[in-house]
Amino acid sequence: MPIQLTRRQLLQNAAVAGAFAALSSNPLAAELARAPRLIPWRNWSGGQSCLPAARLAPQSLDELVQVIRQAQGKVRPVGSAHSFSALVPTDGTLVSLAYFNGLLGHDAATLQAEFAAGTPMSLMGPALKEIGQALPNMSDIDYQTLAGAISTSTHGTGVGFGSYSTHVTGLQLVTASGEVLDCDAQRHPEVFNAARVSLGAFGIATRVRLQNRAAFRLHERQWIASTEELLEDVEKNTRENQHWEMQVLTHSDYALSIALNETTDPATPPLDPAKEGGNEYVSIIEGLDKYGSDFPAARRFLLNSLRHIASFDDRIGDSYDVFANVRNVRFNEMEYSVPAEHGPACLREILKLINDKDLRTWFPIEYRYVKADDIPLSMFEGRDSCSISVHQHYSMDHHNFFAAVEPIFWKYAGRPHWGKLHTLNARTLQPLYPRWKEFTEVRRELDPQGKFLNAHLSSILGVA
Repeated sequence: MPIQLTRRQLLQNAAVAGAFAALSSNPLAAELARAPRLIPWRNWSGGQSCLPAARLAPQSLDELVQVIRQAQGKVRPVGSAHSFSALVPTDGTLVSLAYFNGLLGHDAATLQAEFAAGTPMSLMGPALKEIGQALPNMSDIDYQTLAGAISTSTHGTGVGFGSYSTHVTGLQLVTASGEVLDCDAQRHPEVFNAARVSLGAFGIATRVRLQNRAAFRLHERQWIASTEELLEDVEKNTRENQHWEMQVLTHSDYALSIALNETTDPATPPLDPAKEGGNEYVSIIEGLDKYGSDFPAARRFLLNSLRHIASFDDRIGDSYDVFANVRNVRFNEMEYSVPAEHGPACLREILKLINDKDLRTWFPIEYRYVKADDIPLSMFEGRDSCSISVHQHYSMDHHNFFAAVEPIFWKYAGRPHWGKLHTLNARTLQPLYPRWKEFTEVRRELDPQGKFLNAHLSSILGVA
């Protein structure tokens, strides 16, 4: 049946058609119509975002070199978007290494393996197991890409273990000029040493060679204990367990203690992901905060009572399965590493502040130990460290809470985790790093025009 139009509708349609004709004859409008569609970027928590002019995923080394050479503005690499700090945001070009993925080669004699730098950590464990290898240590989250993890000195826990960066024995780097550098202790050693924790300021890493160990299984035990008793027993817990940490329950007197040790015992059946890493425990705490935050005394009583009902199954499995946990609750995070001997005092002061001021937070505080290293901009350079992380649910404002706690970290000469939130700049960071100049000189030589520096990096590195 033919469509019947009124005189008014005919006139309206004619007006619209005339407007389109006018726009098409306008050079500026025509240029806008041809402009590429901008795609926003956000990190995992939603706390960081940007609208880059281009989002590119080169499929080869040659293509990546051309992207870097031809980029007109700033260039920032992006991995899994799991950093909370503003390392990635730019209005220039975001470069993903999604196609730089997988195991590239290995040496059975030395237990070394080389991976493409964009490989997610979650895929590395099974690949290494097939060749009889394993990472010596891992963080409890494996969503990061390999390049992102080493660039920010991401770490697990254990007084005898350094961060991921300490296991790097070689890497390939594409610099601001498009030069491809293969770096290790013999080739470009000054670049290699600093590039193991580079914040993505030296260029884009494409390949990473790691020193691993033979594949192994871990036994995980979890139990609730008095926070103060755990702090008093820190030396014992760290001596008797290869990997030990605790998740301190704010507004209570208790913490979840977690110990991981190598074993040859057979694997246990897989746990429900909802129970891994205390996830079930976290869900209960969230509910108590939602309904009990207006009644602090009652909330404290209920939280303390959790120790009577909470139970945790032991877990035995491949190391990569036990190290990493499912994290299905989003949050924002601030973490500082203080000298190991100051860890207990720093945590006690944070907990006292939260209790005295009744600061609104319900996420457990993570408390871990990391071995010293010799990497210029690693948080652990020159000192064994205690890493303390405070969190806030992504739906809750974190600014006031983090601002209240951060000065306590400063009091104990804390160094902020590069991938997590902090408010320091070059003036306040430089005194914390004895080898600061060594890093900045290498960066200036590789990228004199600051192609890889966004606003955040310019601030923390002191580049105008």
